[in-house]
Amino acid sequence: MKVLVTGGAGYIGSVLVRQLLEKGYSVRALDSLKFGGEALYDVMLNPHFEFQKGDVRNTTDVDKALRGVDSIVHLAAIVGDPACKKFSEEAEETNWEGSKALFEAAEKAGVKRFVFASTCSNYGKMSDPNEFVKEDSPLNPVSLYARLKVKFENYLTEQRKDSHICSTALRFSTVYGFSPRIRFDLTVNEFTRNGTMKGEQEIWGAQFWRPYCHVDDLARAAVLVLESDESKVRSQVFNVGDTSENYQKGMIIEEVCKIVPNVKVNYVDMEEDPRDYRVNFDKIKNELGYAITKTVPDGIREIYTLLSTGIITDPYSQKFRNI
Repeated sequence: MKVLVTGGAGYIGSVLVRQLLEKGYSVRALDSLKFGGEALYDVMLNPHFEFQKGDVRNTTDVDKALRGVDSIVHLAAIVGDPACKKFSEEAEETNWEGSKALFEAAEKAGVKRFVFASTCSNYGKMSDPNEFVKEDSPLNPVSLYARLKVKFENYLTEQRKDSHICSTALRFSTVYGFSPRIRFDLTVNEFTRNGTMKGEQEIWGAQFWRPYCHVDDLARAAVLVLESDESKVRSQVFNVGDTSENYQKGMIIEEVCKIVPNVKVNYVDMEEDPRDYRVNFDKIKNELGYAITKTVPDGIREIYTLLSTGIITDPYSQKFRNI
């Protein structure tokens, strides 16, 4: 099987590319290299890997990328609330218009599977703080990023559910952990970096909930869906993570302090946050047999080990963030 990974040089994409290659797939990565291509240097000579520089908004790039492709994992996007707010026009063009055009081109090209990277941010704010949201819970997107993800999810699962393409939406938890395209603007990675490098971290709204999942495990979920029986995944939505890995920000910094020595924590009261959600992940566990392999403390240890060696000379560099 030949798999096209859009956003293949990104934080999750560069991990997914390696997992697919290790399992014997032929892989083509399409990426505009907005954040560079260093994450793929070591796989460029793999005979089962192809790289194409291009943009999902460009029909010529997309048509070329789809030649001979059986399946797509669509990761390419303007990712996160801050980036979508800052680059709102580009986000609309990429996350909605480009995604829709990609799917339509994939139909014409005879692609069989389409896995879409969505987000648990779609839930926004829980109506009942004592409950866990599930795939059929009401969605309450409170940012452009989440609204565009919801819009394309609905396009796949409702408007295009009768397509010959078997499509699946994966609502990813907040990601963390080591990747060849490492980022330090993600909560777990950021808190660990600041604790390691500066010995302190400021926490705003320590009480608000999010689910977290290691980048390796998010990528593994995409592979699992590609390999699952069509009857189980067609037009389905799955939360990706583990129910035990819901954390408040205050709990995250407590885990950091267990691993990184002598961290000073400054708590700042914040009574309102547009996002506050705890997520249930039973569906993907029970229906597809999915299980995570790493936890938040594992990710903290990875980042702490990486930074404490000094191999990254400036972890505050712009290249380690999305905006």
